[in-house]
Amino acid sequence: MMENTLNIKSAKKIFILIFFLSVSNVLFSQNDFSSLLLKLDKTVAESKLYIQKREDRINRYKKELRKAKPNSIAAYNFNSQLFKEYKPYICDSAIFYLDRNIDIALLLNDTKREYESEIQLAYFMGSIGLYKEAVDLMQSIDRSKLPKSLLIDYYNAHLRIYGEIAFYTQDKRRSNKYWSILRTYSDSLKSILNPDSQLYLQLKEDSVRDALNFDYALKLNDIWISNTKQGTPEYALATFHRSLIYQWQGNREKQKYYLALSAISDIQSAIKDQASLRMLAQILYEEGNIDRAYNYIRFSWDATVFYNARLRNLQTSSILSLIDKTYQTKLEKQKTKLQFYLILISTLFVLLIFTLIIIYKQIHRLSNAKRSLQQANNNLNNLNIVLNKLNDELKLVNNVLNKTNNDLSESNKIKELYIGRFIELCSIYINKIDDFRRKVNAKIKDGNINEAKLMTQSQDVMDEEFEELYANFDNAFLQLFPDFVEKVNELLNEKDKFFVKKGELLNPELRIIALMRLGINDGSKISQFLRYSLTTVYNYRTKTKNRTYLPKEEFDIKILEIS
Repeated sequence: MMENTLNIKSAKKIFILIFFLSVSNVLFSQNDFSSLLLKLDKTVAESKLYIQKREDRINRYKKELRKAKPNSIAAYNFNSQLFKEYKPYICDSAIFYLDRNIDIALLLNDTKREYESEIQLAYFMGSIGLYKEAVDLMQSIDRSKLPKSLLIDYYNAHLRIYGEIAFYTQDKRRSNKYWSILRTYSDSLKSILNPDSQLYLQLKEDSVRDALNFDYALKLNDIWISNTKQGTPEYALATFHRSLIYQWQGNREKQKYYLALSAISDIQSAIKDQASLRMLAQILYEEGNIDRAYNYIRFSWDATVFYNARLRNLQTSSILSLIDKTYQTKLEKQKTKLQFYLILISTLFVLLIFTLIIIYKQIHRLSNAKRSLQQANNNLNNLNIVLNKLNDELKLVNNVLNKTNNDLSESNKIKELYIGRFIELCSIYINKIDDFRRKVNAKIKDGNINEAKLMTQSQDVMDEEFEELYANFDNAFLQLFPDFVEKVNELLNEKDKFFVKKGELLNPELRIIALMRLGINDGSKISQFLRYSLTTVYNYRTKTKNRTYLPKEEFDIKILEIS
């Protein structure tokens, strides 16, 4: 039997689909479910475009039907086309056109078409919950008069009707009876089906899935999917059945994925009898994705109302009420939060206005202070007498430094000590003078002008004293080391030798090297004496060492050896 073995043609298909499944599993793992949901959102937003396409087809068939002769085979065929269009779209209209076909078949005394339409109608009624009507209609068909060509549809209609009744009935004893009837019709149907037919593979998939043989069910579903095209009702149904396999398997992520694919194809096919989107909305709701679940269930509910099947209304309404209640609760919480933020923003706005008022008052006070400082600056012009006195005192200090410089020439041992002391004392003294100047300025800022007149000094005087100090240093150092510049140049590359400008004794780089010769390598002391930043001192030293052909460590030693 085919249930145990497949013919060669089917075996080839399954082999190809096994390979397809292995590839699809890899691709699935790489798919972003979030991106698929975005595509579903876009499809929902564009649903009117797909509905319009179905409406255009319906209008075209109705136009052709009006041209056809009443109660003719042509009219029967156009009614059949309209039934196919309305079957997933508006159930009342679908029933209407099947009823008209039954009437046409009775008028034409065409038993085959009468049974064909009645079987289609019974199948459809069983799908939308009209179980008693469907059973009565099927019992009215004389099995002995049924053409062989309609036998598959006859068994399949019974299968559909009793499958729906067995699933939805709440009486367990009767449910078991209906399941037994279902299995009987399933066996009868499979016995006359071509094993390569889609219906046979679908029934086989359902049976192996119910037997928990999920791997085999997936392989059969692969064959089904491979024979369908995305965006069609067939693809929507195939992917929905695949989601059921994953649901039974407990794989929720893949269940959601294929429900989304099925829902997209449902909407693109303008199908109003939707199950995939409703189930996906329920799962998203359970996972806490309330906004998207609410949008999907509202869309599904609108489609269900449009379809106008009572069973579908009952199936959707329970989920809708649950999701809607949760969504409304969420909106209330957001509303409360927005009210809180509005109060907070209003409070901050009031505080901002209050702050701006304070800032305005401070600006006014600063303006008054600025005028006071201007007056103080004018008073500084009266401090020239004090500055002249300080200048005389600085000249006395220079005389002392000159005497100290002369004393340093007595011996090479004490000359470096005296020069180092001379530099340190001068730097400290100048820093004290600068500190003294800062204190005077502080007195001025405090409004103690009279005290400041006795203490302050001009920055120009300080700069002149430092220039004189550096000149004295250069002169004293070159008296001790008269060939210093020449000996330094001997340690440098020919193109990098120092050339002292006219009127200068030492330039800044040579002055730093001179301090190094005196044993002062501390950058902070050199910076303090020369009034350069540490960075400037470092850059000068680096540039100088880059000019020598000697290793940098040997250059430092050679400098200390200059006599």
